[in-house]
Amino acid sequence: MRMHLSTAAAGFLLLASVGAVAAQDVIIQPEQETVIREYVKKKPLASVNLLGVELNIGSALPETVELHEVPDVQYRYVVVDNRTVLVDPGTRRIVKIID
Repeated sequence: MRMHLSTAAAGFLLLASVGAVAAQDVIIQPEQETVIREYVKKKPLASVNLLGVELNIGSALPETVELHEVPDVQYRYVVVDNRTVLVDPGTRRIVKIID
């Protein structure tokens, strides 16, 4: 019985640590955020409305949403509900919302 409990506890701790790493905020340096803001001002996009998608960090955007490149930045951006959203292009998850 003890062996099963220890194994279960170890498994729980492993899953909890993986979840904590996945939930960490992406840190964008102030200089990089300034570059992004200036680029977005120069290249404004029409805002899209996404029914059923919560605009939260970690939320995934559907494949139908076109992501736009910012030169020298690893993330892409889109304007959703008049808010600029930075997205990880590999996972399509929101990493930062810039108001």
